[in-house]
Amino acid sequence: MIYGAMKVVIGGPLKVAFRPWVEGIENIPADGPAILASNHLSFSDSFFLPTMLDRKVTFIAKAEYFTTPGVKGRMTAAFFKGVGQLPVDRSGGRGAGEAAIRSGIEVLERGELFGIYPEGTRSPDGRLYRGKPGGLARVALATGAPVIPVAMIDTEKIQPPGQVRPKLMRPGIRIGKPLDFRRYEGMDHDRFVLRAVTDEVMYEIMKLSGQEYVDVYATVAKRQMAEDAKKRAEEEKAIAKAEKAAAKAATAREQDDSGRAA
Repeated sequence: MIYGAMKVVIGGPLKVAFRPWVEGIENIPADGPAILASNHLSFSDSFFLPTMLDRKVTFIAKAEYFTTPGVKGRMTAAFFKGVGQLPVDRSGGRGAGEAAIRSGIEVLERGELFGIYPEGTRSPDGRLYRGKPGGLARVALATGAPVIPVAMIDTEKIQPPGQVRPKLMRPGIRIGKPLDFRRYEGMDHDRFVLRAVTDEVMYEIMKLSGQEYVDVYATVAKRQMAEDAKKRAEEEKAIAKAEKAAAKAATAREQDDSGRAA
C-alpha cells in the first residue's frame, strides 16, 4: 500500500514532468523473482526505474540515504523507507557485504524484483565501470533468478552533482532480455565464475547504454580523480604563490631602481 501510494505521489509527477521513455518493458516478467542489474548514472535512477514498472522493485541503498540530516535528508529517507528499500552500510567491510547479499536473496525468495547497481556506486563521468562480482553474481547463482540488464539513459544530465534544480528533459530506460546463469548452480563461491557472470552482465548493459566501458572499479576511479584534483589544486596554489613572489620582487626592484635614479 505504501509503495503504491509513493508511486502515485512521486511517480505521477515524475512521469508528467520528465516524460521518461522505456524500451524492452516486455522483458520484465509479470511475476516471479528476477534481478534488475542497472548502470548507475544518477541519484534519480532509483526513482525513474521503479516509477516506470508495474511491479515493485527493491533496491539496496547506501545507509547515508537514510541518515542524512536536513529537510532533503528526511524526505529522502522517508521515500526509501516508504518503498521498502534496503539500507546497507558500505563502509562496514565484509560483514556489510554479506548482509546485502542475504537481503537480496530474501527479496528474490519472496518472488519479487531485486534491483542492484553492479558498479557499486554512481559513475563519476558518465562512463560504464567494471562491475563488482561480490553482490550481483552471488545473489544470481544462489537463487537461480534471471538477471535482466537495464540501461539508464541521460539521467546524469538531469541533476549533475552540485546542481540543486533538476533540468527538465527526457531520460530513457532500455531493458534487455533476461540472462540465465543456472548453468553455474552451486558455484557461487568460485571467483572466476563470479567474474565471468558479472562481466557478461556488464557487457549487455554496455550494449544497451552505448557507454564507453572502463575496466576499472568506479570507486578506484573516483579516488584517483580526487587525488588528481587535489594535486592540481596544490600545483595551482604553488604557481600563484610563485607569481605573487615574482611580482613582489619585480616591484621591489622597480622601487630600488627609482631610488638610485633619484
